Formats: sequence, structure tokens, C-alpha cells
Amino acid sequence: MNCRHCHAALDHVFLDLGSAPPSNAYLDRADLRAPAVHFPLRLHVCTKCWLVQTEDYARADELFSRDYAYFSSTSQSWLAHARRYAGDISRRLGLGPGSFVIEVASNDGYLLKNFVAAGIPCLGIEPTASTASAAEAIGVPTVREFFGQAMGESLAAQGRQADLIIGNNVFAHVPDINDFTRGLKAALKPGGTVTLEFPHLMRLIEQTQFDTVYHEHFSYLSLYTVQRIFASAGLRVVDVETLPTHGGSLRVYGCHVDDARAPTPAVPALIRAEADFGLRRLETYLGFQARADAVKDGLVAFLAGLKHAGRKVAAYGAAAKGNTLLNYAGVRADLLPFVCDAAPSKQGRYLPGSRIPVVDPARLREFRPDVVLILPWNIAGEIQALHGYVHEWGGRFAVAVPHIRMLDHAQG
Repeated sequence: MNCRHCHAALDHVFLDLGSAPPSNAYLDRADLRAPAVHFPLRLHVCTKCWLVQTEDYARADELFSRDYAYFSSTSQSWLAHARRYAGDISRRLGLGPGSFVIEVASNDGYLLKNFVAAGIPCLGIEPTASTASAAEAIGVPTVREFFGQAMGESLAAQGRQADLIIGNNVFAHVPDINDFTRGLKAALKPGGTVTLEFPHLMRLIEQTQFDTVYHEHFSYLSLYTVQRIFASAGLRVVDVETLPTHGGSLRVYGCHVDDARAPTPAVPALIRAEADFGLRRLETYLGFQARADAVKDGLVAFLAGLKHAGRKVAAYGAAAKGNTLLNYAGVRADLLPFVCDAAPSKQGRYLPGSRIPVVDPARLREFRPDVVLILPWNIAGEIQALHGYVHEWGGRFAVAVPHIRMLDHAQG
């Protein structure tokens, strides 16, 4: 296999999680009688451009299906994040009724609805029918296609280049990152701005966030590598912000390479921080497998200990990261009888691989678990706030990453 960006040979494995089903391929009852489809889940690191990437194995349309079950609007904290961003970027760029905004991977309209409400013309691009329908139902214009260079050029030919192109948690999800970036270039109006949010590779390594590795995440990104990818497509980075979302993300601001704007001091400062951390040294990557294995072993020991002690345990959050963790650890319903999730699209279904049932959060009050394992640890605070009644019967919350630990009542 060669690097998806620079095409250099990939000689080093960063992480090997064996084989797993796609993390968002939730099962219906009828699916339980069929054999499960698993794909290799391994990450390689390119020592030329330092792009960390999954092993090739499947087409994007095998992962992002018509009944894709992830709806962004399920998380109240994510909705608040989107609302703040829409207001801030509109003021920063002076967006108004004469502007045009495109969001790539617009999901259920969680973000663009803020631009609709502000009277700013916008367009969502979303290939999954389930979420696109939800967006259209709240008045967000949506094109149901995958985005790339051909679509960017088509939009440009129609006179629909954007003042702002948004991509939240999509840059890591595209199998051909060069084609996608060329699409951004084509669809961006002269003087326009691209903002992309994605989990920061440095935080993944620092916090042992191996559960954020799954098939839908083709790339694991640093600012250094994003700069290289942008430059190859005729774009450049002019600003960057660090965000707490998804365990530590970057928001990168991009523009055309000939744009007059100068980079802010934040850009070279973060490039230096990444270099100091060791993101361009192979040894930084080679010790990660053992750390991931320690998290896996700790989770199994924790759940087995609870079972042997006669304690009741349940999980909260049927998130993709939870599926990676449970499948790598080999956890099944004998150790974790169910997982609660607020998304109706997941309730009554089963987690891929582990086949643990997904139920309505109301089940927590009936079951009264001693421990609730929060799988999407990045929103642990939100989940604790919503379900603090667990403490009424002496129940406690726990997370498994970066290591197993019980959470205090107010801890996120």
C-alpha cells in the first residue's frame, strides 16, 4: 500500500486492531441471523508526509449507506458548538444575504439551520439519505452526493462558488483526500474561506484515544500534514484553533494560495508544538500499540470484576468509538447487557460486532445499574448532567479511555 496523499510506500504499522465491522453499521434483529462482515482495521504512518491512514479495503459507499445511523443533532453540546461557530464565523467574515455558504457532510442540518435562520443562502452536501432527509425537513437545501473535485468544478461552472465552505469531521472521512481537497479549491470563491474541523492526531496519541480509530476515519491528521495536502491543491492555511471537541480537535482556516491574507502566529506555533511532541519522529508512533492494548485489558478486567462481584453494569452511548473499543476488547452482552442511546435511529438495534442491544435511556431507571460505562467519553459531562438520577440509587459513571476510571459527580 502507498500513502493516499504523497504515494510513498507505507512500511510502518502504527496500530493494528485486527478485524472489525464498520462502526456505524448497526444491526436489525433480522441481521443477527446473517454472518457479520469484518474488514481489517489497521493504521499505517507515512514517514514522508506523516499522514496516518487506514489500510485500504472498502469503498466509501459501503460505509456511508442510505440508512446511516449517526445524526449530529442527537448531542446538545454539539448543537451548541455549531450554533456558536455559525455566529462567530458570520461576524468574522461579514456574511449576509448576499453570501453563499456550503457545508460538506452536512448530516441532518445541525449546523446549516443556523445560516437558514439568519437569512444567509446555503447548501448542504450529504450522501446519506437518512440524514439528508432530516436536513431537508427543517429547510436546509441539500444535494445527496459525495463531494470531490468533480462536484466542486460542477458548482463552480454553475456560478455557485462559496464565500465559506465548512467541513466538520469530514476531512478525516474521505478515502481520496487529494481529490476532496481539490474539490474545496474548485468550489471556493476568490477571497473565500474554508474551515475544517477534525480530531488532532497529537491528542489521539497523547490521550491513547485508539477508540477513535474506525473504518470511516480514513485519515488521522496533524496541522503539518494538512498544510502539505492544502498546498498540493492550491490552498494554504491562514489560521488554526484548538478545540475541546472529540477529545481535542483542530479548526483550520484555509484560503486560495494567492490570497493576500497572512497566516496568524497560531499556525507556526502549532507546527512547532507538533514537532516538539514528535509527530515527525517514527519512534513516537511505534509504542502506541502497547498503550492501546493496556486500555483494552483494563476494560475487560474491570467488567469481569464487576460481574464476579455481582454488580450490575450498563453502557451509555452507542457511538462509533464505543464499537471500536468493545470489538477490540471482545466485550459481549455477558459483560455488558445493553447500551442506552438517545438517538431513535439506533434504539431497538444492535451494535455491530458485539451485537449488544441498544435501548432507550429510560431503561437505566428500570435496571438501576451500579456502574454506567460512558462510551463517548468526549461528552461524558453532558451525559452525566442529563442522567444524574443514576446517583439516586448509588450508581456511578465510568469511562475507559485513556484508562478505566470512575467519574466524580461533576466530572466530565
